Amino acid sequence: MSDNRNWDQLYIGGHWVEPAGSGRITVISPVTEEPFGATPDATTDDVDRAVAAARRAFDEGEWPLLDPMERAAVLRRFADIYLSHLDEMAELVTGEMGSPISFSHLGQSAGPWKLIDLYADMAADFPWEEERAGLAGGRVLVRQEPTGVVGAIAPWNVPQVTIMSKLAPALLAGCAVIVKPSPETPLDALLMAQWIDEAGFPEGVVSVIPGGREVGEHLVRSGGVDKIAFTGSTAAGRRIGAICGEALRRVSLELGGKSAAIVLEDADVERTVQGLRFASFVNSGQACAAQTRVLAPQSRYDEVVDAMAAVADDLVVGDPADAATEIGPMVAQRQQARVSGYIDIGRDEGARIVAGGTGMPEGVDRGWYVKPTIFAGDNSMRVAREEIFGPVIVVIPYSDERDAIRIANDSDFGLAGSVWTADKAHGLDVARRIRTGTIGVNKYGPDFVGPFGGYKASGIGREYGVEGLEEFVEVKNIAP
Repeated sequence: MSDNRNWDQLYIGGHWVEPAGSGRITVISPVTEEPFGATPDATTDDVDRAVAAARRAFDEGEWPLLDPMERAAVLRRFADIYLSHLDEMAELVTGEMGSPISFSHLGQSAGPWKLIDLYADMAADFPWEEERAGLAGGRVLVRQEPTGVVGAIAPWNVPQVTIMSKLAPALLAGCAVIVKPSPETPLDALLMAQWIDEAGFPEGVVSVIPGGREVGEHLVRSGGVDKIAFTGSTAAGRRIGAICGEALRRVSLELGGKSAAIVLEDADVERTVQGLRFASFVNSGQACAAQTRVLAPQSRYDEVVDAMAAVADDLVVGDPADAATEIGPMVAQRQQARVSGYIDIGRDEGARIVAGGTGMPEGVDRGWYVKPTIFAGDNSMRVAREEIFGPVIVVIPYSDERDAIRIANDSDFGLAGSVWTADKAHGLDVARRIRTGTIGVNKYGPDFVGPFGGYKASGIGREYGVEGLEEFVEVKNIAP
């Protein structure tokens, strides 16, 4: 172990150990473009060690055999430790990937802690074993048992939430877990491992191995892993799904989005765009559930376009460590180039830029920043159909409500969405007709009590809520 910016060891099977190789992951600050921290770069040998430790812990250890309330007690110790370090975690994630600190306190530290607490609470009421009356007068005993060894692969945008949405329910279920964080955000994962170690989980139950694509694929292909839980791009999800399908390995995939915010005719436009200030630009637009397509009625289209442009122009772009900052940098130079490239694509397709555009934001002279950008366009354009993962929004006109629903559903994705209206009951009716996994009326923000996940290319399975726990159990039917 070392300080929370520089680590010399990996956490494998409940022990801090020397890595098998000499490679290092250097985290570059997206603000200063200078080194921020470093960790070991795990190898496939490290993956094999972690899988072997997890396999022993699950097949021979006590963890899967404990009463769920006993496992919950260890989770509570972990939650208490985590709670005492919320500011430390928020500041670390802001430093390593550029998330605005105002969001980091909410989504990069308090959110993960709440997930641990939520699943510890769930232990008492989950139907671990249920008896049913049989049709022939006998009995049926239905048990929910742990899936086994889980490979949890997380992205860089909300690294702790995406880790904890897998780790916490899997541990409560009785699984052993190998966490593979993104190479862009390995520091927070190893800090979390320190708190896991302090909480006293049994040997072999948790490993944390930062590494790149080769390490991730080796984990996915490992014969010692029973389930892969992945959050990331749709392209990577397709590959992981194919590998797991060939092996008949359990898999859950939380993937991309291109979510529609439907502004109905009766909506208060000023209140709507202030709601979208967060829902569309959260985490500097680096969010799979961001509301990146704003659907406006033709009769009020110019009004909505102008209001969204005003919001984009008003957003505070700057140092993510400053509490006033709303838009920080992109996580990496390649991401800055990708987002800027999409702005060029939109312009070349004929979309009209009404705010932002390419080039560095005013007052910023270094770092991987992109101007918050609003396009006036249509749903056929690539900027309206492909996930950009940056502060780029397209405002799309519709003719009537049926057309709005058609456009919202005319997407390869189906992760999130919102409906904005003066009539909440009617907004709820419209929400029921959108093919998406989560949707809000006059707001957007998933609640951990409810399931999160997507239709179509947005993924397979669900996280959060009781449905998130169900992803990590096998169901057994016993005839006593």
